Amino acid sequence: MELPMEQRLSVRERERWYDVALDAEAVRPAAVLLLFGALDDAPAHFHDSAVPDDLDVLFVERAANLSSHPGQVAFPGGSIDPDDDGPVAAAVRESVEETGLDATGVEVLGVLPDIPLSVSNFLVTPVLAWWASPSPVAVVDFAESAQVFRVPVADLLDPANRRMSVLRRGGQIFRSPAFLVHGVVVWGFTAILLSHLFDDLGWTLAWDTSQEIPAPIASPPGDD
Repeated sequence: MELPMEQRLSVRERERWYDVALDAEAVRPAAVLLLFGALDDAPAHFHDSAVPDDLDVLFVERAANLSSHPGQVAFPGGSIDPDDDGPVAAAVRESVEETGLDATGVEVLGVLPDIPLSVSNFLVTPVLAWWASPSPVAVVDFAESAQVFRVPVADLLDPANRRMSVLRRGGQIFRSPAFLVHGVVVWGFTAILLSHLFDDLGWTLAWDTSQEIPAPIASPPGDD
């Protein structure tokens, strides 16, 4: 199947999560891979006419001992290195390094507008891709990742799995979309990006935005 990617994520974010501007002198370019594929043997529990039961997306759970975004669920990706031939190459390279996937089976569909991640001063390019020939994936380095897993998109769309995460920081309250799947909470940048992508594709189902959960922030090493 092909994803209808004519839609593009809006540059204007609706959450206050991105209110803080990046430090222009120290901003770091990064890229993440939104890799959609077809699950082999674990179809969705929830059924929705917008997507097939076997459509899935790849995630990594970051290791709890990392200094940046410890324990968070994310798309594979990372910093764009000087040797990378742009964000697409960086997103694919980082994904191979983190999950062991075979890059020859990945078909890049395009890129979304850059999104600022003010918490770590990254300017992130989301790269959309289709997993034409899925390959085995697993944690390559447990110092970097706790787990690698695939989640059915229909389960992400299930209104029962949607929440608003609430983060209190610096006397302010930040609310943003979150997903409860695979025994983990997908929140923050990853959930915001997913939520807007689903909105723009017309896949989002009505859900109760009054249901809130605390943002599950893990303390970086040395903060105890």
